[in-house]
Amino acid sequence: MNAPAPRPWHRRWRHSLGARLTLLFVLFALVLSVVFMGGMQAALRYGWQDYARPLVSDYIDRLAAQIGSPPDVEKARALTERLPLRIRIEGPVVNWSSHPDEPHRFRRDERPTDLRGSPWRPSRLTSDGHRISFGFANLPRDDTPEDRSRLIGWGTLLALLLLTGLAYRIVRGLLRPLDDIRAGAIRFGAGDFSTPIEPRRRDELGELALQINRMANGLQQRLDAKRELLLAISHELRSPLTRARLNAELVAEGAARDALLHDLGEMRDLIADLLESERLAGGGHAALNTELSDLNALVAEIIDSRFAGEAVDVELDPTLPAMPLDRTRIRLLLRNLIDNALRHSRHEGAAITPTIAPTVTTKRRGDSVVLRVRDHGPGVDDAQLAHLGEAFYRTDSARQRSTGGVGLGLYLCRLVAQAHGGRLTARNAQPGLEIEVTLPLS
Repeated sequence: MNAPAPRPWHRRWRHSLGARLTLLFVLFALVLSVVFMGGMQAALRYGWQDYARPLVSDYIDRLAAQIGSPPDVEKARALTERLPLRIRIEGPVVNWSSHPDEPHRFRRDERPTDLRGSPWRPSRLTSDGHRISFGFANLPRDDTPEDRSRLIGWGTLLALLLLTGLAYRIVRGLLRPLDDIRAGAIRFGAGDFSTPIEPRRRDELGELALQINRMANGLQQRLDAKRELLLAISHELRSPLTRARLNAELVAEGAARDALLHDLGEMRDLIADLLESERLAGGGHAALNTELSDLNALVAEIIDSRFAGEAVDVELDPTLPAMPLDRTRIRLLLRNLIDNALRHSRHEGAAITPTIAPTVTTKRRGDSVVLRVRDHGPGVDDAQLAHLGEAFYRTDSARQRSTGGVGLGLYLCRLVAQAHGGRLTARNAQPGLEIEVTLPLS
C-alpha cells in the first residue's frame, strides 16, 4: 500500500504535543516575567514618587546648604568622609571633585542644562553660579541603582526562563512513556505483536501501557484463532472440491460442464490463495525458501509459460545481479500482477492492442531492485489507492466477476513483497495503474 505522505513542518508543529508544550511554557515564562517586572517597577515608582523622592530632594537641599555658597571644599570633603557620597563642584570659582581619578560622564537621563539632575545623580545650582552634583560612592564607573535594577530584571527573566526549561524537561520526562505507547500502537496496528510496550513507571501511563499490552494479546489470540479456523476450513474444503471436480469431468461436454469446471477452478484458486496468504501473514520471512535467483529470468519464465500469446511489453535491466528470492512466491506475485494488468487493459472483452499492452519493467535503484507492472486501463480513484493491497478489497471498477476476483491478488503480492523485506505501492499512471514492488538485494 502507499505509504502516508509526510506532513509539512508547520502541520507537524501544530499537531505535536511536545511542540505545543514548549510554546506554552515559553509564553508562560514571558508573560510571568513581564507581569512580575511591570508590577515591581510600578510598585517602586509609586513608592519613589510619593515617599522617597520628596525625602531625598529635601536631604539634597540640606547637603547643598551645608556646603554653602560659594561652595566650601572642606565642608564637602567632610561630607564625603562621613557619608558614602560623591560630590562634584563646577563653577566660575571652584572646580573640585571628591573622586578626581574618575572622570564625570553625563548619562542619557542627565544633561548639563538639567539643574535638578537625575533621580540617582541629583544636583543643585547655588546663587553664585556653581553646580553641586551628588552621587553614590563605591559604585562601578557609570553605574547607578537604575543600572542595577535593569540587571536584576534581566537576571530575573533569565532565571524564570531557566526554571521554565527545567519544568518542561520534567514534564517531558513524565510524558516520555507516550512515545513508547505510540510506537507500540504502530507495531500492533501493523500486526507485529512480538514486542510488547515496556512500562517505564507505575503511574497512570504505566497502567495504560499494560492495558494496551493486554488488548494486543487479546487481538493476537483472536487473529491466531481466525487464522487457524481459516486454514482448517480451507484444508477441509480441498477434499470435497477435488471430488466435485472429478464428478464434473464425467458430465457430458457442453456449456454447463464448462461453466461448472470454471467455477470449481475459481474455488480451487481461492482456497489456494487463502492458504498462501495465511502462511505468509503468519510466518512472514520465516515462511520463505530463498535462494539466489535471477528476477529477469523469472519474469521471462512467467510470461512464456503463463501468458504466451498475450501482448505484454517487457523492459528488463540486464545489469540486475542475482538476489535471494523465494521463486515460488515471486512467480505467484508476477502471475497476479500481470494477470491483473491484462484484465484491466481489456475494454469490454476486446483484444489488447500493442498500444495498450501492459508493461513489465525491472530496474536497479541503489541497494534495491524495482519491479513495475503498468496497465492502460481506467485506473483507480485516488481515494481508493490507499486500500489497494488489503484483503478482499476490490475497487468499484472491479466488482464484476469478469473483471475482478475476490480481492486477494494484490493482498498476496503485498505479503510476498513484505516477506522479502520490500514493499508494494500503487499509483495512477494516467492512463492506467502502475504497481511498484521494491525488493532489497540482500
